[in-house]
Amino acid sequence: MRNRFLQGLLLVMVLIVALALYHHELLIYALRQGHGQLTIIWKAEPVEQLLVDPAFPDSLKQKLRLIEEVRRFAIDSLGLTDTKNYRTLYNQRGKEIMWVVTASEPFALVAKEWRFPVVGSVPYKGFFNESLALKEKQLLESDGWDVTIRNPGGWSTLGWFTDPILSGMLNRNEGDLASLIIHEMVHATLFVKDSVEFNENLASFIGDRGAELFLQVTYGENSTELQRYLQEEYDYQQYVEHILRGCDHLDSVYSKIRELPLSERLREKENAIRRIMLSLDTLHLVTMPVTLRNRTTSIPNNAYFMSFRRYQSRQEDLWYELNEVFHGDIRAYVQAMKKRYKSV
Repeated sequence: MRNRFLQGLLLVMVLIVALALYHHELLIYALRQGHGQLTIIWKAEPVEQLLVDPAFPDSLKQKLRLIEEVRRFAIDSLGLTDTKNYRTLYNQRGKEIMWVVTASEPFALVAKEWRFPVVGSVPYKGFFNESLALKEKQLLESDGWDVTIRNPGGWSTLGWFTDPILSGMLNRNEGDLASLIIHEMVHATLFVKDSVEFNENLASFIGDRGAELFLQVTYGENSTELQRYLQEEYDYQQYVEHILRGCDHLDSVYSKIRELPLSERLREKENAIRRIMLSLDTLHLVTMPVTLRNRTTSIPNNAYFMSFRRYQSRQEDLWYELNEVFHGDIRAYVQAMKKRYKSV
């Protein structure tokens, strides 16, 4: 009996080692991500302490109070899950702390996906180390992928950790900050496995609609804060619609050039993307950020276009369902979504 137990124990150990070796890259990545996230959590300071610290700027204290108001509104009025998130602040000291790598096929708007436990297939990969992100980018490009790296303004750990406020968030205006906080709180409320496009579209939709409601309630219909947000939102949606039309155009172009030599496909691709970006000047965007204006002189790649489908392609469907089925009641809509889908 003892020999059988030892043989069974040995077999289990061999299987564990074999799995660790087979998934060693995933294991190393998970350890690095966990270390990065826990380092940020460990170094974050409680908001309640900063609010009574005379050395902490009053203007930033105001933003911290605003975040708590947004958080409370999202829980009470929108029905989002109450967590311990956004009760601490991590000081980025003016530095970026996360780099997110995304990739697409070079002649099709098809995203590269990574498979992770629990959340399933995900079309982005985050790093707390810039050199590792650049290394991943170089590896993907050497395999022929179109790749982008972006620095997110925030992210959600889906309730697994206590997400802090990042000091960079405090540079945002009231509407933009509210939208970001609500967006990430949606992820902590509902995140469906293998459905990143749905998850991101829903979070963007609830984040934007929730921010608008919050500004109405907090500052009033005619407030500067609300009017500025509405103008920025209007401009951004014009930009989004333009890029999504560009996605459809690229789909058409890529289907037509499939059989052409590589050099001709590259030329047709560049010409198509250049036309899309140069025609931005027809939109007359009032509040368009400088980073977007620069897109008229630089040529993005497929990974850039894919990001808009990931976050914005289902907005009309969500608008229709909210208004026609739930009569504009976001809280009821959120509750229905929580019942309809199983969250990770």
